[in-house]
Amino acid sequence: MLVEDQVFEKKNELAVGSYESCQFISCNFEGAKFSSYKFIDCIFDMCNLSLILQEDMMIQDCQFKNCKILGFQFGQANTFNLSFSFTNCVLDHSSFHGVKIKKTIFKDCLLREVDFERSDCSQAIFDNCDLQSAIFYQTTLEQTDFRTAYNYMLDPEYNKIKGAKFTLAGIPGLLQKYKI
Repeated sequence: MLVEDQVFEKKNELAVGSYESCQFISCNFEGAKFSSYKFIDCIFDMCNLSLILQEDMMIQDCQFKNCKILGFQFGQANTFNLSFSFTNCVLDHSSFHGVKIKKTIFKDCLLREVDFERSDCSQAIFDNCDLQSAIFYQTTLEQTDFRTAYNYMLDPEYNKIKGAKFTLAGIPGLLQKYKI
């Protein structure tokens, strides 16, 4: 089933299908099963997408605004053309483990204890984001912008950070292991 250009407000469930250019406003999909669903060029605003089952779910050119997305396992989604942006979202305890998320924009987000291990975050922007206890290990962070991010710790020896942007205030997050 293909659904196009529809607005869904305060829904708790959706029929299995492909959703293109749709808007989801104030929907609570917590714990929903979205396996094999497709979301293309959709906007999610003020939605709860926590702990959903998303095996083979397609997310392409979607925007998430003011959403709660706890424990989302992006590596279980269909990674073909996986692309999105996040504004003012809570993504705590989510995982991008091994996922290519080049040029992804995270603006005003909480990304506490998020797993970025072995992911490709090159050219991503972490604008005013809290990265407390986020995991960066064997992560590609080339040309990634951390200038306004805070509470991050990453080891330059175990991550690719060529051309990444940091501020002087963020330097302690790069030197933590040296206890300087």
